[in-house]
This record gives sequence, C-alpha cells and structure tokens, in this order.
Amino acid sequence: MAKPLRMALTKGRLEKDTIGLLESLGFDCTAVREKGRRLILPIPDANLEVVLAKANDVITYVEHGVCDMGVVGKDTIIEMQGKFFELVDLGFGRCKFALAAKKGTDFYSGFGVKCIATKYPNVARRFFESKGMDVDIVKIEGSVELAPLLGLADGIVDIVETGVTLRENGLEVVEDVVPISARLIANTVSLKLRQTEIEALIQQIEEALQK
Repeated sequence: MAKPLRMALTKGRLEKDTIGLLESLGFDCTAVREKGRRLILPIPDANLEVVLAKANDVITYVEHGVCDMGVVGKDTIIEMQGKFFELVDLGFGRCKFALAAKKGTDFYSGFGVKCIATKYPNVARRFFESKGMDVDIVKIEGSVELAPLLGLADGIVDIVETGVTLRENGLEVVEDVVPISARLIANTVSLKLRQTEIEALIQQIEEALQK
C-alpha cells in the first residue's frame, strides 16, 4: 500500500466536524476519537494519517509539504495567505468576520483616523483599504471586545458567530466583512505527485456534502 496521505486538522470543533465527515464516507476513525494525547493518528482504511494542530500551524505544515492536505477555517487562510491550493468549501464552521463598535455610535462619522483592534490585522487592513480608509490597527491577543470599552479603539474586526458576546458587552455589528467556513487545502507539490489519491478523496467528500 502507498504511504498514507497526511492530513492536518485544526484541533477542536473543526477536527470533530472533519472526523464526522470522514466517518460519513465509511472510514473508521476510532483511533482519532480515542486519541488520548497523541497528535498523529491513523485512519488505515482511508490510507490517511491525521495530524492535529493549531489553525496557523495547519497552513504551515501544508505549505511546507510535511502534510499533503489540511482542514482550516477561511479566517486563517485570509489572514495568513500562503502558497497552497484551496480545494473544497466543507460547509461547516460557518461564521463571519465583522466590524463592530459600541452600540449607538456612528462608526463612519467624522474625519479623524479610526483605530481598530483585532486579532486579524491583515484582514482588517485589506477591508479598510477596499474602502479607501486609512486606519490605525492595534493587534490584540485576548478579548478584542474590551478595546472599545476601554477607549483603546473605535471599533473591532473579529469573528462573529451568534453576536451574543458583542451584545453582552454593549457592542453591535456595523458591517459584515466576509463569510467564513472550513476549507480543505492541499500542498502544491502533493497535488501533482498524488493527484489521483487526492482527487478521489475530494470526489468522495463533494458527493457526501451534496447529500
């Protein structure tokens, strides 16, 4: 049998949803379900080896070719970019990037340069560039909702799913930036050298998603 295809999965919810998808194709994912602390796990009947990693690292591993494929959110793809192929929108992990500000404020009023707090400076920068707006961007690692409340920023660009956290902190969505969902990506060289195997798996996945 050929060397297993190596697929990097984003740990957490995307991992669970991906395993659910692979199981719907008839693959036995028991080793991943019962992983313990192991990070590299076999799915023998799919000739797959799953690598569990943080989202940014999924892209790094795929880009450098140590993993043939990966499953990662569109948010990470947009922020990090990189050289790889985006193959399939898997449809789960749906949310969006949104611009939010304190409730009742007119974010776009006035002529001063706005300050934006975000964990995703590249996403925020490109969004405001598309509007022809000059903004100051402050990168925040923790809860970005704090920044407008403390007077650090006029608004935030962040991932919004239900909007509950925003509302509970007195913020509201000003404008949607871009929709997000999980994507299957592939290393550029792997897609050439193992095209038949990868395309066969993609076909199975696409057929399952259409059901």
